[in-house]
Amino acid sequence: MKRVYFLLAFSALGLNAYGQKTIDQKVAELLSKMTLEEKVGQMVQYSGFEYATGPQKSNSAAVLEEIKKGKVGSMLNVAGSEETRSFQKLAMQSRLKIPLLFGQDVIHGYRTTFPVNLGQAASWDLGMIEKSERIAATEAAAYGIHWTFAPMVDIARDPRWGRVMEGSGEDTYLGTKIGLARIKGFQGRGLGSLDAVMACAKHFAAYGAAVGGRDYNSVDMSLRQLNETYLPPFKAAAEAGVATFMNSFNDINGIPATANKYIQRDLLKGKWNYKGFVVSDWGSIGEMVPHGYAKDANEAGERAIQGGSDMDMESRVYMAELPKLVKEGKVDPKLVDDATGRILTKKFEMGLFDDPYRFSDEKRQKEQTNNQENRKFGREFGSKSIVLLKNQGNILPLSKTTKTVALIGPFGKETVANHGFWSVAFKDDNQRIVSQFDGIKNQLDKNSTLLYAKGCNVDDQDKTQFAEAIEMAKKADVVIMTLGEGHAMSGEAKSRSAIGFTGVQEDLLKEIAKTGKPIILMVNAGRPLIFNWASDNIPTIVYTWWLGTEAGNSIADVLFGTVNPGGKLPMSFPRTEGQIPVYYNHYNTGRPAKNNTDRNYVSAYIDLDNDPKYPFGYGLSYTDFKYSDMVLSSTSLTGNQSLNIGVTVSNTGKYDGEEVVQLYIRDLFGKVVRPVKELKGFQKVLIKKGESKKIEFRLTPQDLKFFDDNLNFDWESGEFDIMIGTDSQNVQTKRITWTK
Repeated sequence: MKRVYFLLAFSALGLNAYGQKTIDQKVAELLSKMTLEEKVGQMVQYSGFEYATGPQKSNSAAVLEEIKKGKVGSMLNVAGSEETRSFQKLAMQSRLKIPLLFGQDVIHGYRTTFPVNLGQAASWDLGMIEKSERIAATEAAAYGIHWTFAPMVDIARDPRWGRVMEGSGEDTYLGTKIGLARIKGFQGRGLGSLDAVMACAKHFAAYGAAVGGRDYNSVDMSLRQLNETYLPPFKAAAEAGVATFMNSFNDINGIPATANKYIQRDLLKGKWNYKGFVVSDWGSIGEMVPHGYAKDANEAGERAIQGGSDMDMESRVYMAELPKLVKEGKVDPKLVDDATGRILTKKFEMGLFDDPYRFSDEKRQKEQTNNQENRKFGREFGSKSIVLLKNQGNILPLSKTTKTVALIGPFGKETVANHGFWSVAFKDDNQRIVSQFDGIKNQLDKNSTLLYAKGCNVDDQDKTQFAEAIEMAKKADVVIMTLGEGHAMSGEAKSRSAIGFTGVQEDLLKEIAKTGKPIILMVNAGRPLIFNWASDNIPTIVYTWWLGTEAGNSIADVLFGTVNPGGKLPMSFPRTEGQIPVYYNHYNTGRPAKNNTDRNYVSAYIDLDNDPKYPFGYGLSYTDFKYSDMVLSSTSLTGNQSLNIGVTVSNTGKYDGEEVVQLYIRDLFGKVVRPVKELKGFQKVLIKKGESKKIEFRLTPQDLKFFDDNLNFDWESGEFDIMIGTDSQNVQTKRITWTK
């Protein structure tokens, strides 16, 4: 009885059984001490003064004074143990000594850069993706960073949109799985660990569906499409405990996401019961004025807080307007308390109130500055992200004893470009990033010769370097062409109306082809490109994306066969810009084309084949895989039964290799039309030459669910096609019935 009374006494004092206040209690107590201006200050984020990803309004001296007064809750683009410590010291001069959160765009690596995100998605390797973010988090945290603005989980079906490089492609299922792997990697053992950072699911929502592929553009779609295609990765992220969300620049059906109550209050904080906080994208609160949704900054602030935006990144609206709005009775102070409380909760969870400087550790930073194990992993990850598109005549793998090899193209000796867009710049990048030339040279036999000619620039009409390149090609036994788009041609604000090779690169390729020498074409890009002439005329094509710090070594490992490429495309590659959007899981029509060239009064273009140039899930290997013996546990199921699916995959070629076995389904008839295919599972397996493996999948009614026109999420009885194959087009199919 005494023990019960003792515990009740602790409870009455607001303490837990161990004599410590819970985080909720600490937040409530702190809120009770804060002025309105201090609360709003926690909802303010400014950028550091060296880098910016948007129009920067901050005045450095004024910002420093605001930090001292407790009117800034977070800084982005402030990094390094010394710099974060100095900013944190300013915050410790404030009345309540509330620590700052330091955020950074850690998108595909930090000190060690990994392949651009779309390239990572091409690996279809969830374990490696998670590990890459584990490394990125460890390195970033060692530099004093608490929070990354990643992962981007936007589904994107228009490669003209520059930010496809930052996501995982066109498919909701694959994108959701990769997003979860990234969150797990970033947040590790949990917030507060010194090798973990807060992740941020962005951009909420439907940013990847911008009209025309133009960045920041409008999005107009049905709520059913929004819920079925674009929201599932975010819902999964919320359920997985992602620390934060970032809203998107676009409007959704006329309402800017920054003030969209449906997605932020009704769904995220309501139905999904999300407890983290929402940060605006750069300046997006203020941008609701040019959107035409708010007449001025005051109204923008009112609509943003009511819509569910908790933190204002760099628009300076909240600090200027929110206190007035509350005092005038236009904004309920409970909304400010809720937003501030969510932000303070994360600061407590990160352990910053116990030690504001715990992440600003010079020793840890030094340990992670040149971590060779991280580079070794980066090399492996880069090679696993490469996609072999074509290998006629088995030119690859290339022998290391090839007498003379010519490397031709504007990217051959690039260093910084290998990082791709959204990388973190360091002063020694030119010295530490491995170029393609060096990677190839380091693996060629000592008696072999590697020639190099730039041939042309990335994006002009100058052909004066052609002659030198042609002469180099004539001297070589094999020519490796390295073409594509510049590393800064894909990313934020990098939408392109034409997505082919820029400048005179294709002209150079055609001239080199006239020499008759065997050509291996490497395509460097952050997105799907259109290169039809090359696809039709060059025998060997390798899609190398932008692979990061170890790019040259990763590429050489694949070219010389140390690694057998096993990457698969996470986006369909269009034949022309006019075919966009083209994606594998489209709906059928009342007049579907019967085949690739059927164009007569069907849904097709009269001047173009119907399928993409390269389909979703496509990728070749140096070996051959044969699919056989597809077996279903039943062809007639009832209720909550499970369907077990098996297939035998045999390696019939000369090399050990990895294959991504893909499972698709089709719901043939429904109350709303269903896609012609939907990815529902995949397995990446290593199969040795001469070996066969039985691959097994399991489907349940949960996998059959979809949103109807009333947004009911359920499944219905009917016929279903079950498909297994090496990509979205090359599949074996069996039909079943499933009755509720």
